[in-house]
Amino acid sequence: MLAKTYSYGINGLDSYPITIEVDVSNGLPATIIVGLPDSAVKESKERVRTAIKNSGYKYEPRRITVNLSPADIKKEGPSFDLAIALGCLAASKQIDLNCLDDYAVLGELSLDGHVKPVKGTLPIALSMADRFKGLILPAENALEASVARNTNIYPVKTLNEVVNLLSSPERLQPFTANIDSLFAQANHYDVDFSDVKGQAFVKRGMEVAAAGNHHILLIGPPGCGKSMLAKRFPTILPDMTLAEALETTKIHSVMGLLRKKGGIVATRPFRSPHHTTSAAAIVGGCSNPRPGEVTLSHNGVLFLDELPEFNRDVLESLRQPLEDHKVTISRANKSVIFPSRIILICSMNPCNCGFLSDPRKNCNCSQAQIQRYLSKISGPLLDRIDIHLEVPALLSNELLSPKKEEPSHSIKERIVKARSVQQERFESEKVTYNAYMTPSQIKAFCYVDQEGKRMLKMAIEELGLSARAYDKVLKLSRTIADLDNEQNILAEHIAEAIQYRSLDRNWWG
Repeated sequence: MLAKTYSYGINGLDSYPITIEVDVSNGLPATIIVGLPDSAVKESKERVRTAIKNSGYKYEPRRITVNLSPADIKKEGPSFDLAIALGCLAASKQIDLNCLDDYAVLGELSLDGHVKPVKGTLPIALSMADRFKGLILPAENALEASVARNTNIYPVKTLNEVVNLLSSPERLQPFTANIDSLFAQANHYDVDFSDVKGQAFVKRGMEVAAAGNHHILLIGPPGCGKSMLAKRFPTILPDMTLAEALETTKIHSVMGLLRKKGGIVATRPFRSPHHTTSAAAIVGGCSNPRPGEVTLSHNGVLFLDELPEFNRDVLESLRQPLEDHKVTISRANKSVIFPSRIILICSMNPCNCGFLSDPRKNCNCSQAQIQRYLSKISGPLLDRIDIHLEVPALLSNELLSPKKEEPSHSIKERIVKARSVQQERFESEKVTYNAYMTPSQIKAFCYVDQEGKRMLKMAIEELGLSARAYDKVLKLSRTIADLDNEQNILAEHIAEAIQYRSLDRNWWG
């Protein structure tokens, strides 16, 4: 007898429907799964057989063929176990499930028949619309999938529970959750900018970066607070909108990172990969492309600590995501695009020993060693980083000062106002932040008077700014003017923006 059940697979960040056909016929006892299954899918026949037996049903000693359609797309993961088990029971006439056509089914089976959580339930729920009456899935994934709010979610814990519910559809009660309340509760940070002593100039630079979505490079001796500042940067960014939260949550759902996040990502992501991380792990890759760190940081911050310690190919692979705000990964049989709208924060020491800029300690590095260390970061990558900030070592009087530092919420208020100005300016444009302006938009929105042009000319001649760096200075000037609520870019705004490119002269010049 032939039975059909329905499930979903994941391709990149999107889902696609899968029809699972199960045929039980006479012949030598065997279970065959076809339709380009990976190892995890092939092994599901052992999990399904044992789960069916331990749930009180009989696994027919006959020839069982399972087809996963469409057959030309590779199927991955254990999320089809539950659908295959229901198909086997229906095909062997142990259960009469007339409503199998009405529901999509997801879930991994343990050997005792319990349903275990799977990855990617949110993008699946988002794509279902009116195709099915609802989605049956593991109870642990219910909160995550309910964020979609466009289909009924039915959480289950065991195979027996699924059979009982489908045998009596009138007993099915959809899971509901107050998403707005959930979003508000999860929108909380454990750190604050008031924890950081001193560093007023650096804080100002980070405020400018947050206001215009600019990338930052922090350079200073060990212990000066570079990592501490970077980890607090998300706290001054505007709160995520529900649309941004859904977009980010979808990415984390595919990677199985939501179980400890209350079903939704309500705070700006902050990712800090180790310097031994490969290029594929940073930008995404493998045979069936998966998101990398730049995509997991989407709508948030990617922090690269000890920047020169990363492999050169890893750093150069960041060029396209920083410029295009997306990652395109092509394979022989498919091409996948992942979003990467991030703020990149990099930190590094000024030399191998780290004490070149520390007035209290002597640097033991030769000039050749310093240049070799700095040359690990290419000019093209440095050009794509808008703001370069020198972070000095803190003095004792700053560390011991009882002065209360400005909290994150005060800085955030100014940033929110500056971003609202940008939203009005770009209302009819495709960009949303100053950092994303195109050359034509720079000409339209970054008018500079004669005094400002004179200052820019001096900067180009002294610092040797490239054309891209020149554009960066104009974008920064526009953001600084927005923070000052000035319609026109003034000479003082350009002067401050030029300060943030001083590393071109002091270190790489």
